[in-house]
Amino acid sequence: MSDQTWQTIAIVAYMLAMLAIGWSAYRNTSDMDDYMLGGRRLSPGQAALSAGASDMSGWLLLGLPGAVYASGLVSAWIAIGLTVGAWLNWKFVAPRLRAYTEVAKNSITIPSFFENRLRDSSRALRMTAGVIVLVFFTFYVSSGMVAGGKFFESSFDIGDHWGMSAYTLGMLLVIVVTLTYTLFGGFLGATWTDVAQGLLMLAALVAVPIIGLTKVGGWSGMVDGIHDADLANGTNGMSLVAGATVMGVVSSLAWGLGYFGQPHIIVRFMAMRSPGDAKTGRRIGIGWMIVTALGAVMTGLIGIAYFQVQGLTLDDPETVFLELSQILFHPLVAGLVLAAVLAAIMSTISSQLIVSSSALVEDLYMIVGKQATAKKGIVLGRVGVLVVTVVAGVIALDPESSVLDLVGFAWAGFGAAFGPIILLSLYWKGLSRWGALAGMISGGVVAFVWGKTALSDTLYEIVPGFAVCLVVALVVSYVNGRTADAAEIDAEFDEARAYAKGAARPTEPAGATV
Repeated sequence: MSDQTWQTIAIVAYMLAMLAIGWSAYRNTSDMDDYMLGGRRLSPGQAALSAGASDMSGWLLLGLPGAVYASGLVSAWIAIGLTVGAWLNWKFVAPRLRAYTEVAKNSITIPSFFENRLRDSSRALRMTAGVIVLVFFTFYVSSGMVAGGKFFESSFDIGDHWGMSAYTLGMLLVIVVTLTYTLFGGFLGATWTDVAQGLLMLAALVAVPIIGLTKVGGWSGMVDGIHDADLANGTNGMSLVAGATVMGVVSSLAWGLGYFGQPHIIVRFMAMRSPGDAKTGRRIGIGWMIVTALGAVMTGLIGIAYFQVQGLTLDDPETVFLELSQILFHPLVAGLVLAAVLAAIMSTISSQLIVSSSALVEDLYMIVGKQATAKKGIVLGRVGVLVVTVVAGVIALDPESSVLDLVGFAWAGFGAAFGPIILLSLYWKGLSRWGALAGMISGGVVAFVWGKTALSDTLYEIVPGFAVCLVVALVVSYVNGRTADAAEIDAEFDEARAYAKGAARPTEPAGATV
């Protein structure tokens, strides 16, 4: 059989496995709480692997290796910032958010948590948060679709069919499979497939660097190859600081700030069995992240050495992982490694679609007076998934889009709009509904506008957006003062804090809010 046939067999087997997992999840989904939050039944390992897989997406196997291949080790500052940010998120947000969302009327979405936590009877806070989720997730989902199109365009010689390019055909295939298991499996389908995909990504990012090192002559051979490339290009690929600027390093490290406000990641914290599971989840999740991030960085460095030695060049640096896997392995094994790229892409898309769907149904449709039975709620959730998919697909039709740029824009938007509000909600009793609303809007707007101008070339938009959101929320809350229900809010705050530290829940949670 030809190489492409072997690879196709592996990819098809992977996709069938994902559909089977989605079908199993469908059989375990009976109401909106199941569809949107899995009934809060995730084990620490499931939450950790699911959060990691839905977090990293195609960026881990395409964007990061590509950035290192193009610019050298200086691009690893992003990975450093993300790892630190992820640890802080698991340490300080995970246990309290799990506890507080249950105590605050069993909130099953981030916008509903804001509304319940801050007693916002106007519903403006929840609706605004829902709109922000939809806007930035549309760009985020689109980045996954772009990565899927690039994957098939680089990996398979399928040519043009039915008036569509290989990029478009590949993108559509990823959309159809991901959409299918997400539509029917809901949160559980996305989570269970994330676990399988996270393990596959881990295996691939260990295998490619190890085998790659043997092909370039070990560590010394890799360093020599990078040195030769440096001489030819006038670069310093093995330096963390060569070519870097203070603002550039700050911008890269600032990616870690984004974790506090990423709905598709922190919703995994909300779905854990108990706040106490966060400690074990943190160990598993950060261990997974360190190994995979190192593997991605090493893949980029090995790519520099290998292609320099062979006298080869890459038209698109973001395909370095794909090209190396096909060169280094038997076609069947290469197909399984390539499936890891699909795993990264599809795991993130599915998680983001579920959160987007919850924003449409729980935080926009139902709060305008529309009520739905459990069955109708699931149907509406599936319609929401479909709507976001179509809009994101239109954006992704441009094959020139950069995966890293699209991810960076959406990451900054969520980090700036939600990050400070999440932290203040969990750690400060004095946050007011109007302070949260003003901060959320101002942070999101600053990040959006900054990211669309040349200013983003100097400083990553999450930095000014996060700072503005935090300052505005604090100032407006102080000016606004405490409301008549402050005692009730304080009592709930103390209850959630005690629950996060291991105390038993003193009261049974109310049903999921709609």
